[in-house]
Amino acid sequence: MEVLLDGKRVQVPEDSRLSDLLPDRDPRFSVAVIRPVLEEEAESQEVRFVTTAGDMVVEVADPALVSRIFAPGLAEKLRLHWQDRYTAAFGPFESGVRPAREPGRYERGDVILGCGGYDPARSYLIFSRMRHTADHGAAADGGVIGRVVTGRGLLDRIGTGDRITAVERILRRADRSHAVVTRDGDFPLEDGMQVVSYVEAAVQGWESGNVDTGAARSVEHFLLSVKEGRFQVGRSTSTHVVDTHLVPAKVPLEFSGPRLEGAVTVRTAGKSSGAVYIYTQGVSASAAHTVVGQVIHGIELVRFAGEGDLLAIRAEPEKFDLVGFALAEAEAVAARRGVTLTSDETGGDRVVVGQTPATTLEVLAAGAVKVATEPPGAVISITLDEAAAPRSVTIFREATGLKHHDVGKMPLVFRFEDVSLFKPKIGKGIGIIPENVPTGEVPAFTLAMTNDSRRGAGMVGVRASANAEFGPTSEPLTGTNIIGKVLDAEKLEQMREGTTVYVREVK
Repeated sequence: MEVLLDGKRVQVPEDSRLSDLLPDRDPRFSVAVIRPVLEEEAESQEVRFVTTAGDMVVEVADPALVSRIFAPGLAEKLRLHWQDRYTAAFGPFESGVRPAREPGRYERGDVILGCGGYDPARSYLIFSRMRHTADHGAAADGGVIGRVVTGRGLLDRIGTGDRITAVERILRRADRSHAVVTRDGDFPLEDGMQVVSYVEAAVQGWESGNVDTGAARSVEHFLLSVKEGRFQVGRSTSTHVVDTHLVPAKVPLEFSGPRLEGAVTVRTAGKSSGAVYIYTQGVSASAAHTVVGQVIHGIELVRFAGEGDLLAIRAEPEKFDLVGFALAEAEAVAARRGVTLTSDETGGDRVVVGQTPATTLEVLAAGAVKVATEPPGAVISITLDEAAAPRSVTIFREATGLKHHDVGKMPLVFRFEDVSLFKPKIGKGIGIIPENVPTGEVPAFTLAMTNDSRRGAGMVGVRASANAEFGPTSEPLTGTNIIGKVLDAEKLEQMREGTTVYVREVK
């Protein structure tokens, strides 16, 4: 049989399975398998509303509504007729709605077909700005005909004088061949099948070796997100998939542009700031998204992936981060990538603890990097118990830099008896809830963080002996969150107050 594997034709024996085609595949990763049937252009259940304030995409619940309600000429009648803190209504126009004369309950982003004075000849498209209960002259089912899936922030910006200038049904490629996304190594292959096993994206500013650093910081966030070669689909919609494992994160808006099919963006504002999006359909630009790349292989896998799928992903270029490498290893990596490396110390057994420039694109554009190093004795290995204290561990990684690099740092501010106290810089307003609080004796060299029940919240400590009364930060056990363990106990004896201690997480 002949199978198309990631764009290459491969001959396989009859009765072959997916594992025969991909013997080295990580079984956690999903792949797309597409049978060889012709594709056709098909109308989706999505409608784009082009307004004078921006664009919104609405996913319509019933496909029949698309042709019945959104008829040619509708846009000419959709002016902002009235608005309040809860809704914005466009119209009027005539529809076949049968008002139930009773209130309905609505969520933010709901699109409601209602009418004024219970008269279907004065119907409106009503966009819900926030959760509320009201009688909008809608049908008995509440009249929700769809939800805003893109451009929801526009709901708050629409104002007097705005209107809908166009209503467009969005077209996309619909594959009638029953595409399957699977992790099953025993999945049977058929002659002519297409198998897509990974996604590859070229980052914004990288083209044929030419480097533009205008989006260097947001691109760096994307490269960090896919550093392990994984894209975890946390949410899948008709226009995009999202990976949220680095949320929340501060990412600058550096390149705002149309989110075309295959575009990779990072959200820069809101509760999902730091989330990475890959688009399977084109939507308009957003002030809350910065474009960081474009898929150059594997859009089919993205298009058919669902919530919970883990996708193999590659980025071009790969992240350039030498922090955590032994100096000799860092020199080898720099040489392999054509970058001139300058170190603050030469020779000897050193560990890289910092690099300048900090971002991949800046390093590659300059063709040179400077690194700061420390002796191995200054780098302490630790383990972190994310399962038992997920929030505290997340705060610790962010404060020390372990979220971004293989080696983080924190100042040693105080030592007395058998206790060492550290003060990583934790942002204001970050709550450290009691989490994984000990109930008995705390073993020696346990790593802990003081929680918000004590004045010293955010202090990190380790104690060289077991204690059943006080935690590693010398606070009562109720004020102590256990976050991990120090593995290099002997190195702590060499540390002095006022020094910077470097930490490496062992997983």
